[in-house]
Amino acid sequence: MKKILSLLLALCLLAATLVGCAAPAADTGAETSALAATTANVSTGKTETKVTAPKYVFLFIGDGMSYPQIQSTSDYLGALNDADYWQAEPSLDDNKGAKLDGPEYLNFMNFEAAGSAVTYDSNSFCPDSASTATSISTGHKTYSGTINMSEDYKTAYETIAEKVHEQLGMKVGVISSVNLNHATPAAFYAHQASRNDYYEIGLELIESGFEYFSGGGLLKPTGSDGKQADLYTLAEKAGYNVVKTQAEAEKVTEGPVIIIDEHLADGDAMAYELDRTEDMWSLADHVEKGIEVLDNDKGFFMMCEGGKIDWACHANDAASTIHDTQALADAVQVAIDFAEKHPTETLILVTGDHETGGLTIGFAGTDYDTYLNLLKSQKISFAKYDSDYVAKYKENKTSFADVCKDIEKLFGLKTQGEEGDKLVLTAYELAQLKTAYEKSINGKATGMDQQQEYVMYGTYEPLTVTITHILNNKSGVSFTSYSHTGLPVAVLAEGVNAEVFNGYYDNTEIFNKLADMLAVK
Repeated sequence: MKKILSLLLALCLLAATLVGCAAPAADTGAETSALAATTANVSTGKTETKVTAPKYVFLFIGDGMSYPQIQSTSDYLGALNDADYWQAEPSLDDNKGAKLDGPEYLNFMNFEAAGSAVTYDSNSFCPDSASTATSISTGHKTYSGTINMSEDYKTAYETIAEKVHEQLGMKVGVISSVNLNHATPAAFYAHQASRNDYYEIGLELIESGFEYFSGGGLLKPTGSDGKQADLYTLAEKAGYNVVKTQAEAEKVTEGPVIIIDEHLADGDAMAYELDRTEDMWSLADHVEKGIEVLDNDKGFFMMCEGGKIDWACHANDAASTIHDTQALADAVQVAIDFAEKHPTETLILVTGDHETGGLTIGFAGTDYDTYLNLLKSQKISFAKYDSDYVAKYKENKTSFADVCKDIEKLFGLKTQGEEGDKLVLTAYELAQLKTAYEKSINGKATGMDQQQEYVMYGTYEPLTVTITHILNNKSGVSFTSYSHTGLPVAVLAEGVNAEVFNGYYDNTEIFNKLADMLAVK
């Protein structure tokens, strides 16, 4: 023991001597790094990290986005780039065909830190958005369907956004491609026993005082009975600039502001990326405007949700899932570009709240092969096909032959074609499509029992979901559920203190890591 103590003392004296002799570092004029300083801990032999806070925090949440959604998007983009490979009909058995170049990585797949977060909540391994977003924003577990409230509904949890707003004076922005009072965005400002209390959540949005809200419209703006004071009117009285046209939104330079996307689609949410036209704002545009509104000397915290990834996965629409995952990556790119100008002050996090749909790259009917480039044949989301086409089919009792013409135009699936054309329907697939058509358009019984029918269609339009199922499977991808699953989600980080997000941990640790580095109580 004496020898060990003597050795430790000697090491300490040597370290002190070296520090005393060291010459001061030259001042290069570069911005001082906000990354952690590392010190030696003599008693444990380990290093301790003292972190300093980022000034700008971007938190991107792909609702329903886990590894399958990220990888399928990456593989799809790689498939489009590898046209020669797909035309060569590669075979695992004889090793023929062109060499596969591989996936095209999304920007956040190249981030310096990569972690995984477990998503279970207080009552399920397959949790919902309310409870998982609560874990991310407050560090607490709760029941599915509950937003920032304890399991006995007696304690309201303060969110990371509220903490930095009140304690640090940072400005806060909340963006979502779905409704601004939907579960995930609400988890950063609201405290409700039920995620379905949309009006009460809307009132809390107004009371939050956050400087920037942008994206989809508010659900139940006059209450469930339609008799309450209009939330938009109340927001204006509270000092918010409520903007509902794109032209007005482009002129906004300061907050507090609530921007409602002008081109709302299904459920008063933003349109699916697959349906968006060039003249319509993308999720990236909402982020760019948010930076303009929020940037200030004390910094900002911005949460941006790609909510329609989840909606597309619920409906088992792989093409829409991929395009909305791309849209989230485009929004992340805006933050990356901002960080390049503030490299020592910015932290970017990309994660999901849970996985939706049980998306899998691989299908029994295609063996070891995938043909992801076939998904390019889909030109419209399931939701837009329902509203713009199926509704008219029902009204006009459109023939199956005419419906098939639209299906070929919009999804690429054909009743006949050249040999080897993978988009030609097999007899089995055609029979599935005809049964679904009769169910949707003519209300004819399928002959299946209730359980089998649910497995085939879920709660979705039988014709539409059958079309996407067939195209998915021909492409070599499939879904196992119309609901959420228990997969862990990725946590990808870039910038100040990104390294603390490496590892495998519970989703509550996302809050804890942020709260520690931002030094909020």
